[in-house]
Amino acid sequence: SMSSKKSIEELLVETGERDRLKEMLRAKLVESGWRDNLKEHCKEVIKSKGKEKVTVDELAAEITPHGRSTIPQDVKQDLLRRIAKFAEENQS
Repeated sequence: SMSSKKSIEELLVETGERDRLKEMLRAKLVESGWRDNLKEHCKEVIKSKGKEKVTVDELAAEITPHGRSTIPQDVKQDLLRRIAKFAEENQS
């Protein structure tokens, strides 16, 4: 029978590694000031558009690219390194 190889994504989920990585990422983003920066950006967007007028969707559309682009490079690289290491260790 053909055994379908599990994707790294599936393994990350099954082993609980994905949750560990998410926690690590959350902690590092708080530590680096990224989260506070994003909150400030959020407040500015609300202020500029008007609290009564701005929708959650609009807010998300403004904040998501800003959030992605401001993730510290070292945090990103660390995460990728950990995923690569995990992939290496779990290739059978």
